Amino acid sequence: MPKKTLPRILSVATDKKPMTLRIRWDKGNESLVDVSGLVETFRVYKPLRHSPELFGRVRVGEHGTDIVWTDEIDMSADTLWRLAQEQAGVTMSPDAFRHWRESKAYTFDTAAQALGLSRRMVAYYEQGAKPIPRVVALATRGLDASTVG
Repeated sequence: MPKKTLPRILSVATDKKPMTLRIRWDKGNESLVDVSGLVETFRVYKPLRHSPELFGRVRVGEHGTDIVWTDEIDMSADTLWRLAQEQAGVTMSPDAFRHWRESKAYTFDTAAQALGLSRRMVAYYEQGAKPIPRVVALATRGLDASTVG
């Protein structure tokens, strides 16, 4: 199996939207990445929560493998790449999610129950209002595999 190499970060800048970064990758593409979920969840990012000035000091780390704010606060390129893919709907598109639900003859309620989600989240994913996380996309594949032959 060929070794999978993740893209490196060439540049990073804050966006107009709070807690959002504009990242340019070495593969030639650019992503807007909302990091608010990580910043709000993990203690290491606490200084960024209430300091837009500190958040604005973001820069590319050594070799493009991460971004850094201070010596103690950084975020890895692979985490940012995963977030970018999820937020762009690359893990599973809303249409693919709807097709999965309809192919199983699931209502919003039964899909929510099968995936351990709220009915509202199922609707958001199908409408494209929220990006479909990788774990949800993998769960749909797992449910398909568990009902095959």
